[in-house]
Amino acid sequence: MTMPLSSERLNLSINTTSGEMHAQVDVPTGVIPITDIVPVLRSLGEQAQALEVSKTLQTGKTISCQKGCAACCQRIMVPVSPPEAFGLAEMLKTLPQDHRERIEHRLTETLARLHTAGLLPLLQDLAESPRQKSDAEVDPINRAYYALRIPCIFLENDACSIYEHRPAACREYLVTSPADLCEDTEKNSVEVLHIPLRAGTVLSVLWANLTGGPVRLMPLPVAFEWAETHQDLNTQTWKGGDLFHKAMDGLGKFLQQTRAAFAHKKPGK
Repeated sequence: MTMPLSSERLNLSINTTSGEMHAQVDVPTGVIPITDIVPVLRSLGEQAQALEVSKTLQTGKTISCQKGCAACCQRIMVPVSPPEAFGLAEMLKTLPQDHRERIEHRLTETLARLHTAGLLPLLQDLAESPRQKSDAEVDPINRAYYALRIPCIFLENDACSIYEHRPAACREYLVTSPADLCEDTEKNSVEVLHIPLRAGTVLSVLWANLTGGPVRLMPLPVAFEWAETHQDLNTQTWKGGDLFHKAMDGLGKFLQQTRAAFAHKKPGK
């Protein structure tokens, strides 16, 4: 039986582009693998997003995303950080056999479709490249993936079958425009809610700082292969507090860049 991790509850005050966020997180106090810090960063991301949602609702807008509205899950290439890739691979092994086999079957079909379309090597390169890819390099791949309309491997009956474990990118993506516009975001103008804290990006920065590699976000379909190939890196452990403080250093740099970009985009700039 796995013993529950001891943790320390921290109260944080973080200045985001959505305003001052007062957050609580439970940080593991023992020696932990990288996957144990993932829920902490996701929690921060969700609390920051809740602040933006609250601001948006006060303007009279509503959030269109609801259970059963799975348009984004039907075609978007979900980006996953290396720590999340390890966590998802571990989670998959713990699922009931029938659920796990359904996901594995959909993953096999997805990889086959990507191979046929000539996209699989490009996705694998995003996961393995020794340098950080630019937005200009990733955008055409995103568009080509979107055009294939490949449903997420975790999608069942228009709902996420691993909802509590879903990637940070899925938690952060919300829209205020009518839900039916999401059926084709290439043709329709979709109003996406501002994301004040991208937990996946912060986790990627943390991983890059720990390993000396590039900051990378890999497409979900190749994350499991990547996790298997690099399993030796998932055996490393760190003190929970030290890992959290390293993550906060990366978060600080991310927020600084985000605030600068956000200020530049304001009307009149």
